[in-house]
Amino acid sequence: MKILAIIPARGGSKGVPRKNIRDLAGKPLIAWTIEAALASSGLDRVVVSTEDDEIAAISRDLGANVPFLRPPELAFDDTTTLAVLQDVLARLKAEEGYSPEVVMTLQPTSPIRSTEHIDEAISLFGADSKADSLVSCIEVPHIFHPESVMKADDQGYLRPYLDHPQPTRRQDKTPVFARNGAAIYMTRTGCLDQFIFGGNLIAYPMDEVSSLDIDSELDLELAAQFVGEAEL
Repeated sequence: MKILAIIPARGGSKGVPRKNIRDLAGKPLIAWTIEAALASSGLDRVVVSTEDDEIAAISRDLGANVPFLRPPELAFDDTTTLAVLQDVLARLKAEEGYSPEVVMTLQPTSPIRSTEHIDEAISLFGADSKADSLVSCIEVPHIFHPESVMKADDQGYLRPYLDHPQPTRRQDKTPVFARNGAAIYMTRTGCLDQFIFGGNLIAYPMDEVSSLDIDSELDLELAAQFVGEAEL
């Protein structure tokens, strides 16, 4: 199974300026994802998609492949990840004749996602020939479970959000999951004209710490603490 890893990393970021190359424990943020991907034996190639010259240079120095810069029109806040993946695939096929069977999307904002996570996801996906895609996720805490959620009625009183009777004990609630950001997505190439995750979708559960998604300065501080603890 030929798997292409694509790391989308545009230069603009409103919440954390220059987020993808901000320092995290002595390395650019994107380095944590590039290094984890390059250490995986299951990936055929690791490509960074960026419109930014500095990000491209740093990525190349770290060993990632940056065969071309992303078109500026695909580097706006509202640009979809799907459009970015489609651009990379189309250009690799046109310019190199390169066509992977599967695309793995790895956002650089998930620095605690490790090589072990990547390899586990690959094994899980590879074991199911009927799977169209995979998404990393985290189990929803029981206090936020759909069977625990309430809504206000017309008079302002709280009522169960779901119509059926709701269990009160945690162990009686069926586990439910939420996507943890794009820590890991896997998609069969033939499905990328429709979706990144969908069809026969596999869940790859991750723990809360490994699921940390950098979206603020506080997230960077937390990530630095977790990385420091892991290195002790």
